[in-house]
Amino acid sequence: MWVLATAPVIPTAVHAAAPQVRTQAPGFHRMLLGDFEVTALSDGTVPQTVRDVATHTTPERVKELLSRDHLEDPVELSINAFLVNTGKALVLVDTGVGGLFGPDVGGRLQQSLQAAGYQPAQIDVVLLTHIHSDHSGGLMSGARRLFPNALLQVHAREADFWLGRDKGTGTVDPKYFEEARAMVEPYRAAGKLRTFGGGDTIVPGIRVMPTTGHTPGHSSFIIESRRQRLVLFGDLMHFGSVQLREPSVTVAYDVDDRSAAAQRARVFSDAAARGDLIGLSHMPFPGLGRLSAEGRNYRWVPLNYSSGQRWPEARLSAE
Repeated sequence: MWVLATAPVIPTAVHAAAPQVRTQAPGFHRMLLGDFEVTALSDGTVPQTVRDVATHTTPERVKELLSRDHLEDPVELSINAFLVNTGKALVLVDTGVGGLFGPDVGGRLQQSLQAAGYQPAQIDVVLLTHIHSDHSGGLMSGARRLFPNALLQVHAREADFWLGRDKGTGTVDPKYFEEARAMVEPYRAAGKLRTFGGGDTIVPGIRVMPTTGHTPGHSSFIIESRRQRLVLFGDLMHFGSVQLREPSVTVAYDVDDRSAAAQRARVFSDAAARGDLIGLSHMPFPGLGRLSAEGRNYRWVPLNYSSGQRWPEARLSAE
């Protein structure tokens, strides 16, 4: 007996199609580093027209390099911060932009922090890689310190440069000095500001590595536990699609671009040779990965994702 196949009948929709949501969830990514818990926190993104701010290159070359990664100007640049729970101290590295770039540009760190299970009052130390507004803008909300119990720490040269002048010098926009004072001075007035030097230990397992150039006191942080190592490089690189392929390319935000390029060449070579896990403030969130050397250039190897289901229970007891 033959049976005729018929097309399925699709019932008439009773309800209208669900509306598109078009928002991201709060951004956090958690991993273990030895006995330490490291949480990458998203402050959102900021659009950047790379050809306008990349230096020691040409707009045509920038366009070509971006196109290799299917990107075009303007590029949404991630703003990443990193929270380290050592079991004895809760240390936040950088604070995002806060409200300094206006609505819908960054400003999501507090939301991401709380989604990750922490409250701002729990932070013991805030470390700044440097005092540019997209790293220090999340310190304050109006006249209120957003991390009321935290000790704010920054390199001494960085504090001297940004807080010791009434006006900008050279090509540095004066507004950056004004924003630096607005964000940092309330912590100094409350007795909560401390400065460090190159090589200093902040808390056991976290020490400073000076990487000056992008700013006079730009600092990276080496985090080590049980022979595992993570290096947070801050703004040692901004545009991976361009600067990984051509590390000599600098940015208009560099206070000393020659020094910034030299630091990048030195530490990228070392990190690739060692196989270090690194964190970068402006690589696509969560900004964690490794560098693989390819001649004089580099390839970014993102950190493999872990759901956390296989993490040793003993190491989770510090949460």
